[in-house]
Amino acid sequence: MLCKAANRVINRNEPTFLEETCSRILSFCNSNSLKQGISVHSPVIKLGLHHHLYLNNNLLSLYAKCFGVNKARHFFDEMPHKDVVSWTGILSAYVKNGNHDTALRVFDSMLISGESPNEFTLSSVLCSCSSMGEFDYGTCIQGYVIKEGFDQNPVLISGLIDFYSKFGLVTEASNLFITKGNHDTVTWTMMISSCVLAQRWVQALQLYVDMVKAGVAPNEFTFVKLLGACSVHGLNYGKLVHAHILIRGVKLNVVLKTALVNMYSRFRRMEDAIKVSNSTPEYDSMLWTALISGFAQNSMFRKAVSTFHAMGVSGIIPNNYMFSSILNVSSLMLSLALGQQVHSRVVVTGLEGDVSVGNALINMYVKCSDNVEDALRVFRGISLPNVISWTSLIAGFAEHGLQLDSFHLFTEMREGGIEPNSFTISSIIRSFGAAKLLPQILMLHGHVVKTNLYEDIAVQNALVDFYAEFGMLNDAWQIVDTMNRRDAITYTTLASRMNQMGHHESALHIITDMKNDDIKIDEFSTASFLSASADLGTIMTGKQLHCHSVKSGLCKWFSVLNGLINLYGKCGCIHDAQRAFREIGMADIFSWNGLISGLTSNGYIPSALSTFDDMKLSGVKPDAITFLSILSACRNGKLTDLGLEHFQSMREIYNIEPQLDHYVHLVDILGQGGRLEEAMEVVQTMPFTANTSIYKTLLRACKAHRNIPLAEHTAKQGLELDPLDPAFYILLTNLYQDSGRHYLAERTLTVMKEKQLRKNPSHSWVQIRDKVHVFVAGERSHPRTNEIYEQIESFEAEFKKHGYLFQGIGHSYYHSEKLAVVFGLLNTPSKATIYVIKNSSICRDCHNFMKFVTQLINREIIVREGNRLHSFRKGECSCRG
Repeated sequence: MLCKAANRVINRNEPTFLEETCSRILSFCNSNSLKQGISVHSPVIKLGLHHHLYLNNNLLSLYAKCFGVNKARHFFDEMPHKDVVSWTGILSAYVKNGNHDTALRVFDSMLISGESPNEFTLSSVLCSCSSMGEFDYGTCIQGYVIKEGFDQNPVLISGLIDFYSKFGLVTEASNLFITKGNHDTVTWTMMISSCVLAQRWVQALQLYVDMVKAGVAPNEFTFVKLLGACSVHGLNYGKLVHAHILIRGVKLNVVLKTALVNMYSRFRRMEDAIKVSNSTPEYDSMLWTALISGFAQNSMFRKAVSTFHAMGVSGIIPNNYMFSSILNVSSLMLSLALGQQVHSRVVVTGLEGDVSVGNALINMYVKCSDNVEDALRVFRGISLPNVISWTSLIAGFAEHGLQLDSFHLFTEMREGGIEPNSFTISSIIRSFGAAKLLPQILMLHGHVVKTNLYEDIAVQNALVDFYAEFGMLNDAWQIVDTMNRRDAITYTTLASRMNQMGHHESALHIITDMKNDDIKIDEFSTASFLSASADLGTIMTGKQLHCHSVKSGLCKWFSVLNGLINLYGKCGCIHDAQRAFREIGMADIFSWNGLISGLTSNGYIPSALSTFDDMKLSGVKPDAITFLSILSACRNGKLTDLGLEHFQSMREIYNIEPQLDHYVHLVDILGQGGRLEEAMEVVQTMPFTANTSIYKTLLRACKAHRNIPLAEHTAKQGLELDPLDPAFYILLTNLYQDSGRHYLAERTLTVMKEKQLRKNPSHSWVQIRDKVHVFVAGERSHPRTNEIYEQIESFEAEFKKHGYLFQGIGHSYYHSEKLAVVFGLLNTPSKATIYVIKNSSICRDCHNFMKFVTQLINREIIVREGNRLHSFRKGECSCRG
């Protein structure tokens, strides 16, 4: 149609009309980026208008927009006359293309030609200076701006603010903003953007308030920058910014919709994100990508995939960002089939050589495929692999157990002239750490010490994690102490590793370290501290963390809510655990496992089994951890047949291979049900080598059912594995005593003494006002020992008065759990619940003691032994024992 219009123009031989028509066509095509407009170039030449500067500048702009910078440069070089618009047009084309070095060379040529730059030229040059790291060049440009009287120009003020911000000199940018006169929307927005870039979130929001007070209307780009600040300030700030957008009637274009979708996705509000995206019919590739990424971040993988399909139906061709996003979804889903389908689409689209798509493909194949050759093949197909490509491949080889090849790739990367960045080093450290490659990481540590990467916080955090994982806490702390700056990741890493090592009290002390460093506790560190409180049984600390999470808005995060379920479940507050569970919108496998485990350990067996059914109905597939809790519930509830049924369903229905821990539970279930021969058969036929734990489990069952021959055989098998484990001798001694074989009991104790074996003393601890008090059986080192012992004797006297048949038998008289409980009763308010943790099983006499105590006084006592809780109330225990 444009070609026909051009022909009609030629046929009308009127010079002024021809110029005007060509100008209008080119202007229209420029405004709408219509490449058909280039057809005017031919009529311009035929009509002898190729000397017309205005037409040429329009053609230059159209070539740059629609045909790339190379075609534009060719046209520029052929232009007979050039003005400031021409030079600015080609210079800005290079800037937009990311070719900043050439842009600066063009600027030098412009000055040599004698043409003076305008504010738009200089603004583009400043952009290239910041991108190239040419600070001195940029300050020379600022000098030229001042000399030529451009220092009050809003375009250049915005450019200089952006220039200083990119170099991290926000104070200088702010001073420049303050010292100059009236500012327009662009300048205000640029200053807000600078503060967001420097993570000065409060200052960014205050600037917006000042902007509104100054009577300057914010535009859609202002709000895009403000939404970036809301990522730290929380959902309520984001909603407030959204409200201002609506109140001010700012047009909700695609860029602004994308920013809102990103904000709501970050705060797990996908319903609101979808509502925003559907509020207007306009969609582009970035908005679709934001939706797919949002679903992926919130583990809503099916919706991410369906969104990708919907985008295809809408007619939008996926770009490299979109392919990278959906490939990330397939990596998170561990779906090789989906990844391969997307890979085929990538090939059809012709993006297989794109480095960002290639990197996403490498990551997908590394995580989803058993064959690393797939990832290597993609890597070899990338035209110019970057440091991320190498990092993904190196980490992938390490994760697949090919550590030597991984190290060779690292060497090859450096020999190829690509220096590793902080992400490369930290990724390799984590991969090698997971593979327990101590020598290689020590070599890598030596390498980074010699480079400036050692000062990078990501590398330092990776080293802290590595040393802590290997149990080298002193080395980890040494790195922490030398760090110029620490963050939440530093301390969260330490806390989680300490939890894994059982150093829960040390993990909680990290809260003080974070406070001293003025580092906010985030959702991940909160989850680690809640885990430490749960395992330590310090319910008061856990409740304080719960209060903090509510005040700071962290209580909506999955990790925090799951941590609360775990805390309250392990501390006997099962109703609080259920309340935390109900606050989760869509419970994941960790949420369900936490609740089932809590119900089981608290003795709510029917509820635990019912919750398991609810979990399956909700569509969440049980995993190996789920079945440990379910088998434990069947054991505690003496449900032998049901336990066998669940064990068999693991492989037959859910395709889960039982591990050794599952077989230990199965032996316990059969042993409790008196089916000792079947239990022994399980031990002999299971696909694992028996360990001492499973033999001790079977031996306890033999003791309960007084099966001496099988007990002796089991003890013999266990002692062959660990001849120095006193538990086998003690269990046998107790069995002989219960069965009236006192001479055998004496002989077993004599063997123990000859081997110089002693039972490890049991420990119990109780938290009183932020301090944990530890007790050992029979100890008298505690400063209030006499008071504790007197109280025990007082209780004994009361038992006799009320006719309770209780007698403290020998060594059980001052067991650690009894000392801890009485100390708790003496040091807590009259209605407070006593929480005690014991590192071994509670004995029968202490169990009766606590039942009688709660019969005498209206107090609840909760004692946790391993994963099982005993909740004593009004003379009864939750275990029904």
